[in-house]
Amino acid sequence: MIALIQTLVLALDIYWWIIIAAAIYSWLYAFNVVNSRNQFVGAIGNFLFRATEPVLGPIRRALPDLGGIDISPIVVLLVIFFLRQFLLTTVLRLVV
Repeated sequence: MIALIQTLVLALDIYWWIIIAAAIYSWLYAFNVVNSRNQFVGAIGNFLFRATEPVLGPIRRALPDLGGIDISPIVVLLVIFFLRQFLLTTVLRLVV
């Protein structure tokens, strides 16, 4: 059971960094810092979009329009943070 919880925490940590990378990539793309025609850059952007959009999309639709500011990554990061803390404190104490 402990291994399962550690695996879930590791998956949450990896997804945390994927969301941060997607946010940074979107800023770099929006400010035209990266060359969007480069195949490698496009592959990274495509991966980040496909990895984050299933989670960020429904949250984006549920949040009100803030005039071009997307706070859905912040919401997801907060959910991941609290879920991770719950797994490490409450559930791990019940198992041990």
